[in-house]
Amino acid sequence: MPLPIYQHPSLTLLIDDSDSFLKSLSFQLDPALASKSFHDTRSALDWIGSHGSRQQGRLSASFDTYPRSADQCNVAFDIEQIHRISFERERFMTPSVLVVDYSMPQMNGVQLCEALRDVPCKKILFTGVADEKVAVDAFNRGLIDRYIKKSDDDALDRLESEIVALQREYFAARSDPLRELLVLHNHAFVSDPVFCELARSIIAQHRIVEHYLYPTPSGILMYDAEGRARLMVVETEASMNSHYEVACDDDAPPSLLDALRERCIIPWFRDGDGMYSQRFARGWHKFTAPAQVCKASQDFYWALFDIEAGELQEPAHPFSQFLREHAGAA
Repeated sequence: MPLPIYQHPSLTLLIDDSDSFLKSLSFQLDPALASKSFHDTRSALDWIGSHGSRQQGRLSASFDTYPRSADQCNVAFDIEQIHRISFERERFMTPSVLVVDYSMPQMNGVQLCEALRDVPCKKILFTGVADEKVAVDAFNRGLIDRYIKKSDDDALDRLESEIVALQREYFAARSDPLRELLVLHNHAFVSDPVFCELARSIIAQHRIVEHYLYPTPSGILMYDAEGRARLMVVETEASMNSHYEVACDDDAPPSLLDALRERCIIPWFRDGDGMYSQRFARGWHKFTAPAQVCKASQDFYWALFDIEAGELQEPAHPFSQFLREHAGAA
């Protein structure tokens, strides 16, 4: 699966008419899978109505049709929109997965999922009552994404793994409409399967909980649960040549030119467009990192840079703090 252009922790909504079951399930689920419970379908519908569609227009492209017809219009997309999501304190309240009981007095789980057909949440029917025919019919109608029996021995383990998988699918679905457009904006790595596997391994290695495509320099902004930020800067042969040419034009030190030409370093001169200027002539090495290469559809050169407090436009609200606040409010 391609790497989503952004992904952050999100809410799993648990809907069941048994309050005691909800409390037990919430307690048993991995705390990192933040959840919110409803034992009343009307309350669930009201809450989802005010929160579930909040994200729908978050990333948007602009279309210039004049003087062309609609099918010949130019498309523009502000990539800055993506990483700015990390500045939103409420991003973790995004409902991405619904876990719904089947047998409930106000409406059954399938009816609830049908009422929420237009909400982009992924849906799991988690029940001890509905038979296979009901579940298969709901799945074929596109009303649910998974079906798990409460009585299965591995029900909880499977539920957790399916929630994680569906959260990935949720963010992948939000990324796909923009993926081809981003390839045209010097972000070809977002569609390269080899590079995406590399990015996933780095995310796992550094315990990253949220990531966002970053515009300048091209790369992936990553946060761990405590809000520590890193930027995975990604360069191509063309962009490395641009760094070299700009540095040449600005009479950069020979040692920097040699390192750029030999692809030994990844530069990130943290001013303006991230390119070299004379103000970095002394101590230029402080703004570079050893280059690593990912051999994929093309050579992608990359390096990880720590981001210090104050370097981003706004501080990120850490996921660990959200979990503490969420637990206190429960």
